[in-house]
Amino acid sequence: MIARSATAEMPVPHPRETTVLFGHSEAERTLLNAYRGGRIPHAWLIGGAPGIGKATLAYRMARFVLAHGDPSMSDVQSAETLKLDLTHPIARRIAADTHGGLLTLERTPNEKGVMRTVISVEQTRETIAFFGSTATGDGWRVCIVDTVDELNPNAANALLKVLEEPPHRSLFFLISNAPARVLATMQSRCRKLMLRPLAADDVIRAAAEAAQIAPDDTSLQEIAYAAEGSVARALALLGGGALKLHQRTTALLNSLPQIDPGELHALGDAISGSERASLGAFVDSVDRWIGERLHTSDANADLPRLARLAEVWEKINNAARETETYNLERKPLVFSVFGLLAEATR
Repeated sequence: MIARSATAEMPVPHPRETTVLFGHSEAERTLLNAYRGGRIPHAWLIGGAPGIGKATLAYRMARFVLAHGDPSMSDVQSAETLKLDLTHPIARRIAADTHGGLLTLERTPNEKGVMRTVISVEQTRETIAFFGSTATGDGWRVCIVDTVDELNPNAANALLKVLEEPPHRSLFFLISNAPARVLATMQSRCRKLMLRPLAADDVIRAAAEAAQIAPDDTSLQEIAYAAEGSVARALALLGGGALKLHQRTTALLNSLPQIDPGELHALGDAISGSERASLGAFVDSVDRWIGERLHTSDANADLPRLARLAEVWEKINNAARETETYNLERKPLVFSVFGLLAEATR
């Protein structure tokens, strides 16, 4: 393993390039057993918190199925995991995004190079042509939607039509960070597979693997706690000054409804650049803080305050998406977020 400093900004590998799965052996066995039993459901809703390995598991299953098209073959029946060697031609083609049997629906940049906020209906309609074309090998076609939460309404309806009449030997993996919000009609056509946040040890091992640093790196210990079971969050905190920014944001949040103007200005200056990691760390810290309060509070004792907090949460996330999408000034976002939260927590 190549050792390098944990202070440099860490690139996050795409799930199709990630072949090692941490902490989800039970979910992996569920998929493997369903496949070798010969009656695997055609659609799976894989749900859980962001960054815990949902898409990694889906790609792992896609590689296995496309490499072992016959569930009754001895390699499938004797397999203990869905692992496929990196040197396997299927693994190499999927990592390069060139396998004709796999379609991925995810947000893409627009003509100006700005990442879209949703998965469009035009993208979703690709599934019709994809499943209508001639399959290769043993005939399996796999579609991964990462994430189904980002489908716009028309795109969701287009996908639903395909799910209602699934093509022969087709598999759908719908990734969701909020599975309870997925259309009920879509949920009813999927086998649900819910993943839990990773244990701290698994976060450390997965982050070390992705960032190519030693697992005993001292920076990983504090990050593993702050990451709350999410490798993506750990990698974001590992990059640059994201961990310090997270700590500064959390300290200000814990002082609410009181606000220190000097500290607020300093926080706004800290994320005012163009680095995506700083904005992500700020928004993630706010999300985590609000989420903790919504889940640990006594709803019956303080229902109006919780309702205000939930409403503010939605406004904050919308504002953050607009700031990222349109590359808006970030300091006004910081002031807006704390103004909304101060009012909601009084």
